[in-house]
Amino acid sequence: MSDEVFQQNLDDKNVPRPGGPYLIQMLFKEPAAMPEKESMTAVMEKHIGPVECFCHDKKTAGFAALEHIAEFKDGRAPVQLMVMGCCKFKGKGFDAFLMSQMWDCREDRERIFRECRYQVVATDMLAAALPALERANLDADFVEALAELYPACQAFYFQNCGKLLLAEDVRAHQIKGPDRFIRFGVNVRFFNIQGTTDMLIDTVGMGTLFLPDLQYHFHGMDPNWVVNHAYNAASYILANDNPIEDGETIDGIVAGQMSREIQWQCRYEDALIQPPRGVVDIHMGEYASGKR
Repeated sequence: MSDEVFQQNLDDKNVPRPGGPYLIQMLFKEPAAMPEKESMTAVMEKHIGPVECFCHDKKTAGFAALEHIAEFKDGRAPVQLMVMGCCKFKGKGFDAFLMSQMWDCREDRERIFRECRYQVVATDMLAAALPALERANLDADFVEALAELYPACQAFYFQNCGKLLLAEDVRAHQIKGPDRFIRFGVNVRFFNIQGTTDMLIDTVGMGTLFLPDLQYHFHGMDPNWVVNHAYNAASYILANDNPIEDGETIDGIVAGQMSREIQWQCRYEDALIQPPRGVVDIHMGEYASGKR
């Protein structure tokens, strides 16, 4: 864990907004050419289903996902998936705070940012109008298509959650269904709260689907267990369209020499940028905290 001290910037305007675009940065050591139109269309259809390529040149390729229709008050239209041409990557905006929470690439993150000098950016458009599960699956399908289209890609950075993954890990995963979005598009961060023995773990990325992110406040527990619980809770919220009500409790098991059940008290709170129902703030129950 990092010993660096960070202070939250309450005026930061660059935090992801609920329902915002699913922005993907693919990082390369060498320039990457835009794949040919025919091969791009074939790979997109393999992973996503029927698509229509409405633009393709060296600068931009755009595909309409014909089975994923965004409904609006004044009409309906298929979701668009956009791939930009390769450009230089200078690593701007990747400060010490962001890098401290890239847990999936702790051993490789500095090398990636040092060696990768080029990027290809991809994003969805109009996808915020889709139901959460449908968008989660579509965005995960899009990532898998990109991983196949760009075999020289070294790493994927997901702007909506600050997660960095090695491209080989994206290609080799065995996850099925919407849990792929949890893997690609949700990051769990860890913080020690300065001056206390308290710890905080939160998720970032659920707001992309208009679902609440999670915050865990706790002490005296293995944070690795809480990280696993956070990923499982995020998966449950996505799969069940967020059934957790304010004031309810959710269960968990503390692993160790004497496993024990605990209750996590849930409540909705405002966040800097929040989905419609806010952030689920989860505190240890009395038994877990050792109080009677």
